[in-house]
Amino acid sequence: MGASALVTLLLDDWQTPAKIRIVTALFAVGAALAFPIGLFAARLVSQGRRWEVAFAAAFVCLAAATIGLTGGLFALQYRSYYAEWHAPAFTRTWVLQFVFTTLIALYQFVVLGIRLYFPVGFIALFAAGVWFARQQR
Repeated sequence: MGASALVTLLLDDWQTPAKIRIVTALFAVGAALAFPIGLFAARLVSQGRRWEVAFAAAFVCLAAATIGLTGGLFALQYRSYYAEWHAPAFTRTWVLQFVFTTLIALYQFVVLGIRLYFPVGFIALFAAGVWFARQQR
């Protein structure tokens, strides 16, 4: 997924090399953390089922885990940037700021970050789904 983000950012002639490295690393780490979780979830869903079910389970579980964990990492980084202007920790105001900053970060990731998975990430997801389904036979 890091390669997918890198290719998309380079094709878009995006900002600076330092920012490209940061975004690429974010997507690579998010995918690396999500892969075992997605495989575990796919195995739970597809256990003892047909090839098509195993493929669909892997496709959906890997996609959801990758997007969820990468979005979560993005939200943590986003939150750490804005923490300087937030209220003292564990106050009622801080909790509201934390929740809404996280929700806004997740929204921005969905709107702006999902496109970095296409086309390379989609092809890799398809290949991982086929690999998983063949392993289940």
